[in-house]
Amino acid sequence: MGGSPMSSVLFDVPGPRARSRHRAIGAVTALVLVAVLAWAIWRLYENNQFEYEKWEPFVTPAIVRDLFDGLLVTLKIAAVSIALAIPFGMIFAVGRLSDHWILKWPCFVVVEFFRAVPVLMMVFFLSIKYATEIGKFWVIAIPLILYNGSVLAEVFRAGILAVPKGQSEAGSSIGLRKYQLMTIILIPQAVTAMLPAIISQCVVALKDTALAFVIPYDEIVSVGNDIRNEFHNSFATAIVLAVVFIIIDYSLSRLAIWVERRVARRGRTAVKQPPTVPGVGVGDESIAG
Repeated sequence: MGGSPMSSVLFDVPGPRARSRHRAIGAVTALVLVAVLAWAIWRLYENNQFEYEKWEPFVTPAIVRDLFDGLLVTLKIAAVSIALAIPFGMIFAVGRLSDHWILKWPCFVVVEFFRAVPVLMMVFFLSIKYATEIGKFWVIAIPLILYNGSVLAEVFRAGILAVPKGQSEAGSSIGLRKYQLMTIILIPQAVTAMLPAIISQCVVALKDTALAFVIPYDEIVSVGNDIRNEFHNSFATAIVLAVVFIIIDYSLSRLAIWVERRVARRGRTAVKQPPTVPGVGVGDESIAG
């Protein structure tokens, strides 16, 4: 039958009246959002949040330098945390998959405990008990390592379990022991498949560095708080810090998408068809030679 189908898998195709109703609802929603945004901008204008004095600190070289130094501290915390969280997660993922209960259950308890405890609580605990001994850097880095490492342990475990069972059976058939199966076959494939999730967890670790604000430590959020207290420009400071985090997080998200596409294309390289000789069939190239 000609014409467009009258239904889809999920819902019936809307008729003319339904389409008109949907357009009207969409237009009203857009107008409401524009009105709310305009009201918010007007309130900020009335409260002098767009005055040059509020934004001047962010074009002052000394303050820009302080923000840059704070950003470097933030990136350092995130880099160290994720660099140590990855082996932490890998070790505990393998431990959870062990056949020996003496390894499996302690790893299970550690992973589930640090996944459940809020990072902020761990930061408070370390800052009260051990800030002098380990320093403020590790007060924020250790909770990030424990939390993100526990999350990555589940990511790695899921990746290992997602490897087709035939891979393990093939390795066992040639005499590989379990640790050899893990290190040679399962873990490399799991890491490759889980790369987008690992990069996404890097984004989480980077955002959680803002919790150093409660210590405080000289990362970018604490520097921004000092600027806010001195110049009384909460809105401008929040916008600047948000833009910095959005740019970094968006870059990491795009990297995760790129890695995911690269991984998805592995093994799909097109095979170039050999040239054919005129007058010779596809299977007769040997005759032409």
